[in-house]
Amino acid sequence: MKNLITRALTGIIYVAVIVAAIFFHPFTFLALFTATVGLTTREFYKLEKESKVGYRLFTVTGSMYLFIASFLYAGSYTSAFIFYPYVCFLIVLMILSLYRIAPNPVENCMRSIFAQFYCAGLLSILNFIIFDPTTKQYVPSFALLIFIFVWINDTFAYLTGITMGKHPLFQRVSPKKSWEGFVGGFIAVVVSSFAIATYFPEIISWRHSLAMGVITVIFGTYGDLVESLLKRSRGVKDSGTLLPGHGGFLDRFDSVMLAAPAVFIYIQLFIRN
Repeated sequence: MKNLITRALTGIIYVAVIVAAIFFHPFTFLALFTATVGLTTREFYKLEKESKVGYRLFTVTGSMYLFIASFLYAGSYTSAFIFYPYVCFLIVLMILSLYRIAPNPVENCMRSIFAQFYCAGLLSILNFIIFDPTTKQYVPSFALLIFIFVWINDTFAYLTGITMGKHPLFQRVSPKKSWEGFVGGFIAVVVSSFAIATYFPEIISWRHSLAMGVITVIFGTYGDLVESLLKRSRGVKDSGTLLPGHGGFLDRFDSVMLAAPAVFIYIQLFIRN
């Protein structure tokens, strides 16, 4: 019971901060998610048992720079020139692998590149969702919808899973996740997508809301499973302890990491096209 209360309180604060940051101003969005990218990258390297503090700081700084650069570019604050330093960073990252004494330096290099793609690259897609590609205006509603669908799915999948779960969804990777939980979360998101479109028809139609909800559930679930695979391969339960009752930031944003790119493609093809 105590853990459930802690989980609920942390969740309320977590949701309130994200909603406020997204809606208040583009730069509050930038500040919060730049910090998030930095923290998820840091947790990734903790999972990989990277002990060199200087190297971790270097890679975390690089991932945060990529998020800031993509934000500034997506919002037309600057040109593509902003990405040149990041390209230099990637080159240096690969060169550093030559000088690191490790059993498998190539694996270490690939792990570092993957961390940039996984923690920074995927979350940076949010910047191209929040800015309209034509007008360059800040339009946070689609990004917020992704988070709302992820939260609804996580909540109802958890509640359905602990009360009715019997059939494992992907036992090899995450034994506690069940098909009953997946269906419970899926149904809750479908119902919510119609409710959102009904009350906010000026923002999104029911067809697009439903499609975004379904895409978020499917790819958000895969995102959760991918992170579970990373943790299982390293023999840990949570990526961190910064969010009591929820684990780390990587644990909370894993679903968004795959859902955001998938939803972005849908938005570009069927809403903004």
